[in-house]
Amino acid sequence: MTLRVEILLLITSIAISASSNTVFWRALLTERDMALPANWLVAAAMFVLITCLHFIILALVSNRWTLKPVLAVLLIANAFAVYFINQYTVYLDPTMLRNVLRTDVAETADLLSFGMLQHLFFYAVLPLLFLSRVDIVKLPILRALLIRIGILGFAFFLGAAALLSEFQDLSATMRNQRAMRYLITPANFLYSGFRVLTAEAEVASRPLAAVGEDAAQIFAPGVVRRPRVLVLVVGETARAANWGLSGYTRQTTAELAKLDVINFTNTTSCGTNTEVSVPCMFSQIGRRDYDESQIRSSESLLHVLKHAEVRSVWIDNQSGCKGVCANLEFIRATLPPESSDVARLCPGGQCFDEVLADSIRPLLSSNPRDLVIVLHQMGNHGPAYFKRYPAGFEQFTPVCKNVELGKCTQQEIVNAYDNALSYTDYVLAQTIALLKLQTSHDAGMIYVSDHGESLGENNLYLHGVPFSIAPRVQTHVPMVMWFSPGFVEANRIKLDCLRERAKLASSHDNLFHTTLGLLDIRSAVYEPALDLVAECR
Repeated sequence: MTLRVEILLLITSIAISASSNTVFWRALLTERDMALPANWLVAAAMFVLITCLHFIILALVSNRWTLKPVLAVLLIANAFAVYFINQYTVYLDPTMLRNVLRTDVAETADLLSFGMLQHLFFYAVLPLLFLSRVDIVKLPILRALLIRIGILGFAFFLGAAALLSEFQDLSATMRNQRAMRYLITPANFLYSGFRVLTAEAEVASRPLAAVGEDAAQIFAPGVVRRPRVLVLVVGETARAANWGLSGYTRQTTAELAKLDVINFTNTTSCGTNTEVSVPCMFSQIGRRDYDESQIRSSESLLHVLKHAEVRSVWIDNQSGCKGVCANLEFIRATLPPESSDVARLCPGGQCFDEVLADSIRPLLSSNPRDLVIVLHQMGNHGPAYFKRYPAGFEQFTPVCKNVELGKCTQQEIVNAYDNALSYTDYVLAQTIALLKLQTSHDAGMIYVSDHGESLGENNLYLHGVPFSIAPRVQTHVPMVMWFSPGFVEANRIKLDCLRERAKLASSHDNLFHTTLGLLDIRSAVYEPALDLVAECR
């Protein structure tokens, strides 16, 4: 088959608009009465606009030499994007795309399924086979250039005409539902990819901006104290709605319920995915003045600790510290190959979170001063919730063992999720038990999840919905504190007061300042009003 470049681009653009945007069309039209001709006109105008948009983007980077490579890459990327949008209602904004690009091999393997292979066959293999059988018409360069300019001009005119024909309706829809634009594929990942790459290049081109260089530990006079260890546990994908201590109908926190912990019942995350929340919660900027570029280009809480000569160590069972521990101590949580627990705790190479506690022991015995340890959990990372806990923790059954969550009942999904949450409860209790045994340090622990999760409510799965429209289950997260008697005495903490404070609103913004306050670190960046413990000392 022989086609001109522009004809092949038009065929591709029409096919993509029709077949790759099911979720977008549903979002645009679901509340409209399609018996009314006016709504058909809105749909037609949007179809023409999207087709023209994709045609223009492709026409600007395609000629007879680059056309096939460009379309091949686009079709493969588009096939993956459509699969995840259709399966989980993923919004491919810049933060979600950064999350995707930082996904490691183990996380990627968890997403593979027969359903994905079927989808890729129809959305990538068959189109690539068609593309391979097309011969491109070769025209003289000047003629080809004039034709391209003319067709681009017509595409601009046609797209503008479609937009203006229904401007009031379309502009109001996009203004009121701004996140909807991130469902338009492949424009969503092309735009977001450009934003991510330019932002990463900007951050990489300059050193981190210093934060809290004046930080120093200033102790209350007359207080005799031992070295302290503060363990910050960064949970993964735990939502407060299923947290036993916060009133969930199931007891998913049976172990913590037996301990003298302080449970914060109204904590809001900084974002709805790890790439946003983790850098944000360790930043002085936080959600209140959120500026992603400034957060990523500035030092974190752990760097402020270093300025105050307090050692910090990041121990990871996830996909890294997201820049929070740049140029600081980082340990990948694992077991030595000769360990008898490898088969039990690290099946298939991905370890359960119990290995995090094992990594703490040598640090405590070798550090005579104050120490902060960050444990980054695998937690409830989906969609393979059933892989996040050992078999002995499968108390809620039956469970969903398919990463295509739409093929499971919601109860099966919830059962698997709750089992994983109960395992997190066990890991936290074991961490506290280890800290209780310390004779060299007074100890404390703060646990907070990075974001929540959707488990099929309103046909939403996983997380990553833009913060402005995210359901509460993706932003309402559990937070727990525990302190040893020596830590309470040395820091003069009034536990009854803190329990009352835990009933009020809190957020990731509090972590930075609460940590500094608990370690008696003073700096111009420390704000007592955001220190959850300050008013209870």
